[in-house]
Amino acid sequence: MKKDKRSHLIKYFMQDNNKKKVQQDEIVSKADLERLELLQRAHEKKGKQLTIDGESGTLKEIDELRELVGKQLENPEEKYNIYYGGIRKLLMDHLPKGEEAKEMRNIIYDEKNIFLNLGKRKSDGRGVRGSDGRMTFQPVMNEILDIIIKWVGSSQNPFELYRDFYMLNERHEYQHEEYDDTTASVAKAMLVLGDNF
Repeated sequence: MKKDKRSHLIKYFMQDNNKKKVQQDEIVSKADLERLELLQRAHEKKGKQLTIDGESGTLKEIDELRELVGKQLENPEEKYNIYYGGIRKLLMDHLPKGEEAKEMRNIIYDEKNIFLNLGKRKSDGRGVRGSDGRMTFQPVMNEILDIIIKWVGSSQNPFELYRDFYMLNERHEYQHEEYDDTTASVAKAMLVLGDNF
């Protein structure tokens, strides 16, 4: 008999709990359910939206975040072509060759590299720049490539190119490389000669 009474009490409490649950469920209106459903959907697909395809008239999901990030990513193949096929090749083809012009070429390359590395100098890190100009941003590469192309199409005077790189770094408030006295005097003379042409 005790067992029957216990099972009867358990059934009673379970029925009572079920009634309370049903009452709570009824309290939530249809409008509330719709709001909850919209909130749940909003959390499911962040950065995506539906649009109507103009040609077929069907609904199409757009991943806005992926498109935004995709537009900001840089193209490695294009960077490679700009650096090696443009910047490096043009400088190697049009700067004076030979051992006697090596110091001048290195000074020009230093100014180019300061710009491509957003102001990082070798003299800041005991001969190590700590950055790689080949990996800089494409707009930065394009800016210096434009200067080189203009130079190749005009005078091809290395002193003018040095002055253009020097002034480019000045505009961006990048410091110039620090040299020993001899190299510093060559760099200064190159700047003066660049202004005179």
